[in-house]
Amino acid sequence: MSLTGLLLVGHGSRLEYNKQLITTTAELMKQERPDYLIKSCFLEYSSPTVPEGLDSMRSESISRLVVVPLFLAKGIHVLRDIPRLLGLDTGKKQGSFALLDGTEIPLVYAEPIGIDPLLASLMLKNAAAAEELMEE
Repeated sequence: MSLTGLLLVGHGSRLEYNKQLITTTAELMKQERPDYLIKSCFLEYSSPTVPEGLDSMRSESISRLVVVPLFLAKGIHVLRDIPRLLGLDTGKKQGSFALLDGTEIPLVYAEPIGIDPLLASLMLKNAAAAEELMEE
C-alpha cells in the first residue's frame, strides 16, 4: 500500500487561536481521509515550522508528499517563501523529497484555496450568523 503524506502549511501567529485553526483543520482532514498521513506546520511565529514539519515526514513510510498551503490567495508566502523551503524553483509545483533512508519520493505543492464556491458559501454562513446577532 502506498501512503500519501500531506503537510498542511499555515501562516502561523502569536495568537493561540490561529494555531488551533490549522491543527484542528488537519485533524478534521484526518477524519475525512484516514488513508493519508496528515501533519501541520507553520511558516512563522508558531511551531512546528515548515522545516520541522518536513523533517517529521522524513521518517514516515510515505510514497509521496503533498504540501498544501492553507492560505486564501497566491501572495509572496505561497509563491516564493514556501516553495523555497521545499527546494522548488520559482513557479514549479513538483520536486522530490528525501526520506531518512535516502529514498527519494515525489513532492507536489498544491494551490492555495483560491476562488471556490465553498468559500462563498462559508462567507454567506458567517454573514447570516452575524445578522442573527442584530436580531437579538
